[in-house]
Amino acid sequence: MSTTILELQDASIFQKDSLVLQDVNLKIQSGEFVFLIGKTGSGKSSFMKTLYGDIPLQKGEGSIVDFNLKKLREREIPFLRRKLGIVFQDFKLLPDRNINNNLLFVLKATGWRDTAKMNSKIEDVLHKVGMKTKGFKFPHELSGGEQQRVAIARALLNDPELIIADEPTGNLDPQTSVEVMRVLQDINKAGRTILMATHDYALILKFPSKTLKCDGGKVFEVVQRAV
Repeated sequence: MSTTILELQDASIFQKDSLVLQDVNLKIQSGEFVFLIGKTGSGKSSFMKTLYGDIPLQKGEGSIVDFNLKKLREREIPFLRRKLGIVFQDFKLLPDRNINNNLLFVLKATGWRDTAKMNSKIEDVLHKVGMKTKGFKFPHELSGGEQQRVAIARALLNDPELIIADEPTGNLDPQTSVEVMRVLQDINKAGRTILMATHDYALILKFPSKTLKCDGGKVFEVVQRAV
C-alpha cells in the first residue's frame, strides 16, 4: 500500500512578498517519479524551495515526509532535509576535497560517527550511481555528468524518503542528461520517490512519467501528449 509522501491543499507559494503560485492541490505517493515543468519564472524553483523549507508556506496546508510545512520551525528544517535528498543544477560539491571526503563531510554533519559504517555507506551510494572507482578524485577532475552522479550519490546518503531534483540536467549536454536520467530512473525503480523539476522536454518524451506543470500561477497535471 503506497503512502502519501507529499500533499499540498489550497497552498499559495510566495517569493518574498510576491504571490508566485496559488490554489496548489497535489499529492505524490511513495514510489512515484514526477516531473515538474514550466517556463523560467513560472514558479518551479520557489515551489521546490518551499518543499525543503527554504521558503515558508504562508497560506494553505502542506505536509512532506511527515513534516507539516505550515507549522515548520527553523530548528526542524535540518531534520526535514535529512529525510529528503536534494540535487541541484550546479552540483554544489566542495572543491577542496575529494569525492569520498565530500560524502564523508555530509555524513559527519548529519550525525554519523562509526568510520566503518560511513565508509561502507559511501561505497554503496557511489556504486549505485556508477562512480565507485572515482572516490579519490577531486570535483574538478570529473566531467559535469560525473559530478552530477556524485551529487545524486550524496542525496542518497541518509536513505531519503523523497529526492527533490531541481533541474539536475540543466548544465549537461543531451547525451549526459540521458545518462543521469537513467541513474535517477534506476533509483526510482529501487523504490525511491523522485520529484524532478526540468525544462528539458526531450527527457520527458524519452522517459514519460507523471508530469506537473507550473503555468499562469497554477500547478496542474498534464497528460503526456499535451506537454
